[in-house]
Amino acid sequence: MHAPTNNIPSIVAPRGAGLAELALAVGGLAIGTGEFASMSILPLVADDLGTTLPAMGHMISAYALGVVIGAPLITIFMARMPRRMMLVLLMLMFAVGNFLGALAPTPGLLIVARFVAGIPHGAYFGVAALVAAGLVPPNKRAQAVGRVMLGLTIANIVGVPLATWLGTVLGWRSTFVIVGGLALLTMALVAVFLPHIAAGNSSVRGELGVFRRLQVWLTLMMVAIGFGGMFAMYTYVTPTLMDITHASPVQIAVLLGLIGVGMTVGSLAGGWLADRSRTATIFGVLVWNALALACFSWTSSNLWLAGLNLFLIGTGIAVVPAVQTRLMDVAGDAQTVAAALNHSAFNIANALGAWAGGMAIAAGMGLRSTGLVGAVLALGGIVVLAISLAVERNEAAAAAAT
Repeated sequence: MHAPTNNIPSIVAPRGAGLAELALAVGGLAIGTGEFASMSILPLVADDLGTTLPAMGHMISAYALGVVIGAPLITIFMARMPRRMMLVLLMLMFAVGNFLGALAPTPGLLIVARFVAGIPHGAYFGVAALVAAGLVPPNKRAQAVGRVMLGLTIANIVGVPLATWLGTVLGWRSTFVIVGGLALLTMALVAVFLPHIAAGNSSVRGELGVFRRLQVWLTLMMVAIGFGGMFAMYTYVTPTLMDITHASPVQIAVLLGLIGVGMTVGSLAGGWLADRSRTATIFGVLVWNALALACFSWTSSNLWLAGLNLFLIGTGIAVVPAVQTRLMDVAGDAQTVAAALNHSAFNIANALGAWAGGMAIAAGMGLRSTGLVGAVLALGGIVVLAISLAVERNEAAAAAAT
């Protein structure tokens, strides 16, 4: 196993690590609410702007594209910026993107606004993870990262339903106003509860060096393929619950909330497990995901079993702290961009899972098949992990021999 890196500086928060982690987690709440609520208000947006649902769906793709492009570019070219200032500017960019979305008069301008809002997503989480890891002793890094990611999971329980409801009552533009307001709140909390944190020592050239590291590529590929399994199911979960489970709208809202509860439990458990054995945690969670997703093909026909199964699928997010800290360790001096690239990989997983699940449905396999497709992708992630570990062992053996 790769030895933990010593490149993460120790950080002392003026009002304690707990409040600093809370400030960072509120940013995750803002980003998570904005990302997922935009999916739930899609029909309202399409109807109000006089366009079709598939055409307006491009705003979801535009946001994901912003994440994939923005994560490496921002962290590379802002590598020498003090961390607190960087986090504040990233949240400012996210707020601007959401406020522009609230004001957008046409579908085209709304798509551009969503692209702008997506740009700081990965960079924020990457830098927040590095800061959280520096707030605690080395043997508790993954738990700190998991607590920061709680904001993202709680968004699925509270933020998304509330923003969606307000969007229905007050109009879809209010959803983006609320998310922008959360971003401004995060800016204030970060400014108050985080100390001045010097920039990393890496230059732009040093950060670009991350792309020459095979272990970074293999870890990102493992995320993109292995976690794509969850998105193969999640993308089509609402029509599945409507047509297969025959759940009512209220029941569907509760069932989706159970995924968020599972994610919250998974974030806490995943950090604890990763601090004890990171590799075993990644392997175990991918196996868990494969089994849970495969079961959904059968449990989706029963309301109670589907609810339990969705909770268990949600816990699969336990892999995030382990993967995040693994990327920190295999990145060498390019810590910031590697941490941000993790979220680019998750958005690629989103696109890959949605595509694979859609292909299965289009082929006549039905909505139930998305669970099996997800299980296959999770198994694919295990294969990539095995390759990564084999390469790591060979490199270690070669280094020992010389």
